[in-house]
Amino acid sequence: MRVAVLGGTRFIGRALVKELAAAGHELLLVHRGRHEPDDLPPAEHLHAERNDLPSRAADLRAFGPDAVVDTASMTQALAEAALTAAPTDVRLLVVSSMDVYRAFSGVWSARITDAVPLGEDSPLRTQPPPDVPPRSPGWDFDLARYEKLDVERAYLARGGTVCRIPAVYGEHDYQHREEFILRRVRAGRDRIPFGDGGWLFSRGHVGEIARGLRLALETEAAAGQVLNLCESRCAPIGLWAEQILRAAGHQAELVRVPDAVLPQDLAITGSIPQPMLADPSKAHRLLGWEHGPVEDAVERSVRWHLQHPPDGSGDFADDDRALAQAAAAAG
Repeated sequence: MRVAVLGGTRFIGRALVKELAAAGHELLLVHRGRHEPDDLPPAEHLHAERNDLPSRAADLRAFGPDAVVDTASMTQALAEAALTAAPTDVRLLVVSSMDVYRAFSGVWSARITDAVPLGEDSPLRTQPPPDVPPRSPGWDFDLARYEKLDVERAYLARGGTVCRIPAVYGEHDYQHREEFILRRVRAGRDRIPFGDGGWLFSRGHVGEIARGLRLALETEAAAGQVLNLCESRCAPIGLWAEQILRAAGHQAELVRVPDAVLPQDLAITGSIPQPMLADPSKAHRLLGWEHGPVEDAVERSVRWHLQHPPDGSGDFADDDRALAQAAAAAG
């Protein structure tokens, strides 16, 4: 298949491009040219600003794509620009987010709103997202207009496939999902302030998510469908932290402290009433896809992130204050 990938040079898109190339698909990567890693597989490149895609439609169509995969639509305007440029007779797939579910609003409002696991027909948000993705270097869309529900509607109207993805971790993750533990591992911290560690939120390794996206693209029955892609079994955050520590070969005690004194980056370990646990069984039935062994995925991710640390992660004054308060309260 000849596949035009919109984006494809950074995290999830980068893994997807590798997955598609390994499966023998011919690729055109449509991106701005600001991130072009040396290890990308062979592919044609079309450099274009996303908002300018309609004016580059002839260049996109000259590639003769059988399919268009959009990894980077964050607003309705970006989705419409992509769909205007895409030929009308191609398979379409867009990467969406599980933040479209009403339960996501429940997490941020500390209310229990929905039963889990969340299926593709679970209630969706009716209000704007209570939080938006952290601004990543190079992103140029208007954060105030971020809304994956608008993106989904645009693609579904054209018969596209929508893949809702969870908190994705793995190699090249610029959000550093595991850093809440790994920055303390690097510093040799042997006691880590921690909440009750019971929150459930769906995750997925980038390579496994990329494989699911490829299968969704290749499966004709997935056209017009919405699919959750995530781990089929989800460890609570306390167990996930232990998996990260084990993969890093580091022993540290997770010390229970009150939520009120948790450092900001450890707030997710505290009490969060609404789980964000999704059900990927539809993808299993339709695509034959299931996330691979989680501990193997965590080990691969941790190994990469230990070798590629982010900058500025050495202040643990908040940890020390939380641990001291917990010790004082224990008498």
